[in-house]
Amino acid sequence: MPYKRNPMRSERCCSLARHLMVLVGDAQQTAATQWLERTLDDSANRRISLPEAFLTADILLSTLQNVSEGLVVYPKVIDRHIRQELPFMASENIIMEMVKAGGNRQDCHEKIRVLSQESGAVVKEQGGDNDLVERIKSCQYFAPVHSKLDAILDASTFIGRAPQQVSKFIEKEVQAALDPFKSQLNSTSSIDV
Repeated sequence: MPYKRNPMRSERCCSLARHLMVLVGDAQQTAATQWLERTLDDSANRRISLPEAFLTADILLSTLQNVSEGLVVYPKVIDRHIRQELPFMASENIIMEMVKAGGNRQDCHEKIRVLSQESGAVVKEQGGDNDLVERIKSCQYFAPVHSKLDAILDASTFIGRAPQQVSKFIEKEVQAALDPFKSQLNSTSSIDV
C-alpha cells in the first residue's frame, strides 16, 4: 500500500508475532506427548524452539522499537475524528441538560433520536460531515440548551479520570518496570529493511 508510511516494518512485526505465538504450541505438543520426560524428541525440540523464540522476540521488540521511535501523531486527524463522533456521544448529555431546563425526557429523547438518525444518514449514506449540532441549533425545541452546546461538546468532559489514571499507572507500574534498565533506555533501534 503506497500510502502507508512504514508498512514493511509493521507487517514484519505482525508476521514475527504470529510466529512467536505459534512456537508456544511447539512446547505444548511436546508436553502433551512426552510429559516433558526429557526424551530425545523433547531435547531436540527445545534446542530449536527455545533459541528461535528468544531470537524472534528480540527482533520483534527491536523492530517495534524502531517503528515506535518514528511514530508521528496527527492532531488534526484526531480532532476531525472527535468532531465527527462527539455529537452522537454527547446526545445523552444534551438530553440531561434539556431535562434540567424543564424538558420531558421522553420527548427530548425522541426528538434527538430523529435528528441523530438524519445526521447519521448524511454521514453513512452521503459521506458527509456529522451535522447533528447544526440540526440541534436549528431546532427550536432545543433552544434552552443552545447556549450550553459548546460546553456540552467539550471533548475533555468525556475522558473522566483517564489522564490521572494513565499518569498513576506510568508512575507506579511502568517506571518501576523500566528502572532496572535505565542504562539501556536511551539507545535507539536501527534495522535494515
